[in-house]
Amino acid sequence: MAVSLATPPTAEVLRTRYQARLPASLDELVGPSHGTAHLPLHIAWSGRTVFDLEKPKQRMSVYRTVLVEGQRDDLMVLLNKDLLTAQWPFLRNLVSRTIREVWESAFTELAAVRPATTT
Repeated sequence: MAVSLATPPTAEVLRTRYQARLPASLDELVGPSHGTAHLPLHIAWSGRTVFDLEKPKQRMSVYRTVLVEGQRDDLMVLLNKDLLTAQWPFLRNLVSRTIREVWESAFTELAAVRPATTT
């Protein structure tokens, strides 16, 4: 008798991985709200590691990169609750559907933010 070793769908594997990284509360996100962000190489492994948080494009790049590549401890020290919430209408369109759904299902304050529209 053959044994079937079914592999879970990639989206489900990613969902589980991202859920495990979530902080218990957005209040745990105590990263800088201004100044310079220095990303460790395990997060920014493919290039730039220093970003000016005063520049919107660089700030958005930091948040996108940390959401995708960061572990739980990285999220808590590199992301700031107020900046994440303020940027979420745009940021939610820069991350994968899986990341967006994981964060919005865990934190109703993000799900309640109206998505940004482009004209």
